[in-house]
Amino acid sequence: MPEKFLQPYNPAETEPRLYEAWETSGYFNPDTCIANGTTPADAETFSMVLPPPNVTGRLHMGHALMLAIQDAFTRYHRMQGKRTLWLPGTDHAAIATQSVVEKQLRKDENKSRHDIGRDELLKRIEQFANESHDTIVSQLKVMGASVDWSREAFTLDEVRSRAVRTVFKRMYDDGLIYRGHRIVNWDPKGQTTISDDEVIYQEEKATFYYFTYGPFTIGTARPETKFGDKYVVMHPDDPRYKEWKHGQHIDLEWINGPITATVIKDTSIDMAFGTGVMTITPWHSAVDFDIAERHELDKEQIIDEYGKLLPIAGEFAGVKIAEARPKIVEKLREKGLLVKEEPYTHNIATAERTGGIIEPQIKLQWFIDVNREVPGHGKSLKELMLEPVRTSKIRIIPDHFEKTYFHWIENLRDWCISRQIWYGHRVPVWYRGESIAVGQEPEGEGWTQDEDTLDTWFSSGLWTFSTLGWPDPTNDFETYHPTDLLETGHDILFFWVARMILMTEYAVGTIPFRAVYLHGLVRDAQGRKMSKSLGNNLDPLDVAGKFGADAARMALVVGNTPGTDLRISEDKVKGYKHFANKLWNIARFVLENAGKELASEFSEGRKTRPSGTEPSVEETPALVPADIAHLNALNTLTAEVTEDFENYRIYLAAEKLYHYAWHELADKILEESKPIFAGDDAAAKTSRAQLLLLLLDRTLRLLHPFMPFVTEEIWQSLPTKDADYLMVARWPRT
Repeated sequence: MPEKFLQPYNPAETEPRLYEAWETSGYFNPDTCIANGTTPADAETFSMVLPPPNVTGRLHMGHALMLAIQDAFTRYHRMQGKRTLWLPGTDHAAIATQSVVEKQLRKDENKSRHDIGRDELLKRIEQFANESHDTIVSQLKVMGASVDWSREAFTLDEVRSRAVRTVFKRMYDDGLIYRGHRIVNWDPKGQTTISDDEVIYQEEKATFYYFTYGPFTIGTARPETKFGDKYVVMHPDDPRYKEWKHGQHIDLEWINGPITATVIKDTSIDMAFGTGVMTITPWHSAVDFDIAERHELDKEQIIDEYGKLLPIAGEFAGVKIAEARPKIVEKLREKGLLVKEEPYTHNIATAERTGGIIEPQIKLQWFIDVNREVPGHGKSLKELMLEPVRTSKIRIIPDHFEKTYFHWIENLRDWCISRQIWYGHRVPVWYRGESIAVGQEPEGEGWTQDEDTLDTWFSSGLWTFSTLGWPDPTNDFETYHPTDLLETGHDILFFWVARMILMTEYAVGTIPFRAVYLHGLVRDAQGRKMSKSLGNNLDPLDVAGKFGADAARMALVVGNTPGTDLRISEDKVKGYKHFANKLWNIARFVLENAGKELASEFSEGRKTRPSGTEPSVEETPALVPADIAHLNALNTLTAEVTEDFENYRIYLAAEKLYHYAWHELADKILEESKPIFAGDDAAAKTSRAQLLLLLLDRTLRLLHPFMPFVTEEIWQSLPTKDADYLMVARWPRT
């Protein structure tokens, strides 16, 4: 028995040493595996991209969950003998990354980006991004991620930039990208448009006001937007307002004096909400904007880009919203137009990175038209997003998210892809007078590039194929695309998963992946979302350093069904540290009692057997009936675990293996082995020794995807090992 088993298992010493050995072996690279003869060149493939972490700092427990799940699938398929590629990379995360650097700039130097200029800001951001990247890479390694580092990508590197320019040019030429005035999420604090996923809704207790608007009573929580309201809208089937005709004019008294309003009948109005009649502010509401578009109504701006009222507000011009609101209400009260006030709780939209309250604005921006027919496809982009999920070309796990996906796509608006920040892919459009050039900077003088950058989701939407070298016709693209699996959080199903389907269907004409595995949020033991303010954050590096990465991985996977939130605590992780120690003690008992002579004989016999296959009863005639029963039971478990992996039930597979190793192998089989080894029955000893080596070898193989470090460390000392590393040993076949 190796001397190391005389000491307790030490993950702090073992894990970094083993990861370095794995990385040096080259086995993370499927090409190197082929060169070493562990995988035939014509083998089936398995490919998956790592959802690129943002280069904004350290990974959190949600990332650790993602890595634990993805590495389990990767190691399983690699052990199945497939050419397995797990491709890593990072995301420049434009708004988030620039926001971090700008905050630091204000804190350290009391300067804005405009004080130092675009070039200097980009220089500082790139330095920060490089440092963050290195931190993220080290964290991935700590968690045992067996990614192919030789293929690492970055959403802002040259290959990905070329892919972005290529797709933008094609979509522009096909009439799918346009520049126009449409309503967007505007962040007054960050001074940029933001995507829906960057909006955080916070509950706010406010007041809902009812005002007299001519013969009608209207309700609103935002009286500061009502200065320009000159349309009163109701449902055409509302019996309360049947005498009012569409297009009818009404003279009435309003905030700053008499106005003439126009009646609009529209089926989008909810007759059951409030009084069933409303005025609209098309410049500052997406719903109102749609109504105005349908009926070709005027749109007037009330609030500027900094959240202050414009001259249309009269004496309130230049006043911020929060200050102006009560004064406006008081003025309406004095005019006898305030009907009543009610307490009102609603969600207000705020910018995730700056905390600014979102003010919808009509802006001249770049958009992707999701409803226009795509040349050569006969379908719109929206239809291209729906078709592969409806026909099960792409499977979403769990499948109840399909309904949510369909609902979101069917109600999808044109995608605003421009941002008013400096970091990121700059919009590849150049202007000179009335001339415009798209895709590549034109020759000649006098051309000016568009100041805006592209939404980060534009480049990350190309991730499955741009990482494989597209638009060049690479061998990687031909071999590994479409990818087999995308594993990510259910909260970005629309913002990233849907956009990848859109971009891949359009640019490549195929699906980006065959299955989408959605995990939930990681919460604390009380079910609360982890946050700095609550002080309940768990740092995956701290957890791994304290208990070992294997323990953290098992705690994150066992019992964690797809799409549901997971509760985690240090106590839970500690329990799986004890499990790693239990495996260590199991190995010590087996190696100590199997005997060197018997182990050598077993190893010699194994060399004549096909790699990855277990000996049959006929090949191990020394096994007594009781030991045959134990082997058959593990054969059954092996089949179940394999089926669980194939059907994405790894949470069940991990739990079954935990219970087998602890309660069946350790508590039952090893305990009943003690009197056998202490006795005089040579046949029983030989049988039990062979059995224990078989069971230990098999258990380590089955557990390796979940607990790669401790299983590898033990397996390296087994006389039964048939490969350099357990990582590339074959998955058990029965």
